[in-house]
Amino acid sequence: MSTSHNDSRRRFVQGGAAASALISVGAPVFAQAAEHTFKWANNIPVTHPSNIRIKEAADAIRAESKGRVDIQIFPNNQLGGDTDMLSQVRSGAIDFFPLSGLILQTLVPLAGINGLAFAFKDYNTVWSAMDGDLGSFIRAAIAKVNLHSFDRILDNGFRNITTSTKPINSAADLQGFKIRVPVSPLWTSMFKALGSAPTGINFSEVYSALQTKVVEGQENPLAIIEIAKLYEVQKFVSMTGHMWDGQWILANGKRWASTPADVQALINKHVGEAVLKQRDDIRKLNLGLEDQLKGRGMVFNRPDSASFRDALSKAGFYKEWRGKFGDEAMAKLEKYSGALV
Repeated sequence: MSTSHNDSRRRFVQGGAAASALISVGAPVFAQAAEHTFKWANNIPVTHPSNIRIKEAADAIRAESKGRVDIQIFPNNQLGGDTDMLSQVRSGAIDFFPLSGLILQTLVPLAGINGLAFAFKDYNTVWSAMDGDLGSFIRAAIAKVNLHSFDRILDNGFRNITTSTKPINSAADLQGFKIRVPVSPLWTSMFKALGSAPTGINFSEVYSALQTKVVEGQENPLAIIEIAKLYEVQKFVSMTGHMWDGQWILANGKRWASTPADVQALINKHVGEAVLKQRDDIRKLNLGLEDQLKGRGMVFNRPDSASFRDALSKAGFYKEWRGKFGDEAMAKLEKYSGALV
């Protein structure tokens, strides 16, 4: 591993090393120790809107409870990668953990349904579905594995493909293309159907995988591309918008069930408000980031989605996942998305 690689990687993770200090700045000091202390862990840098808004919620909860309830935040993979933290929230080592439904899919198959390619045309459709019948259906499935999920899902945004080698103008450009995908069956299936060579890599390792050319590209919303400094190791952004992704806020089921009702209500109130603010932050951030990323040297293009949808249909992608999710779940999705064939 080269010195420049070490330097770049250090820059990428330095937010995590400093995060404890940053997260605790300005927190009110109370005389007594907290009666209820919770660990909240995630995979994103401390400067991401999710962490900023959840820190605000944690501060408000601490203040309103006069120090009785303390939520400690561990951002930027401090407590491990996604798959490791999912194990920890199940065992109770972590109390709260926001996770993409498509990664949760390895445990709760239905949780990946929102990631079916080109299911949502815009945010109105997303929130109608995820705050409505589809979201309720998914949360019921999550509860069956002894995890509690909060009513509202965090926004991660519509995902776009970045590459170090060439713009992606059509599905043909993905033939044999080495792309990083999260560790998720649906993501892997989708990019295989598009003819590329997907590799499942936890987000904590994405920067180094791109820098060392283990993969040529990856896909994420613009906010993640900016905050994780992927522009340092990627050149092209193809605005495919191929899927919308969000993060369910998961809680250890046993710990949540044993939490007093008044504490649950306090946490629900402030976390719910934080999620709505975070959604607005992400929407604004993604809208404004194109010019910023162009200023960092990235080159944008806007492919037509038709070639991707055609390739997925011909490969049997929608048919395969209809079989896996089942007719009832697909009917709940298609109520919002329209027919996916």
